[in-house]
Amino acid sequence: MKIITGKDKGKTGKVLRVIPKNNLVVIEGVNIVKKHQKSKGQQRSGGIIEKPMPINVSNVKSLETKGVKTFVKKAETKEGKK
Repeated sequence: MKIITGKDKGKTGKVLRVIPKNNLVVIEGVNIVKKHQKSKGQQRSGGIIEKPMPINVSNVKSLETKGVKTFVKKAETKEGKK
């Protein structure tokens, strides 16, 4: 996927997660934020972690295997859901 607008315009990455309810996608290496995390004993150490956040699907173009760009569009299923 290639980002077409925003602060990460021009970057490409793999789709990690899709959130169809809100029309969002999480793409590897794009829209990275720093989050302060509190430690939870021995289970998790505290500190600042970097994590990718979701972006709207309208800000993304799909790259086919030959490098041809296509738009991502909502599609309706047989049940009438998008």
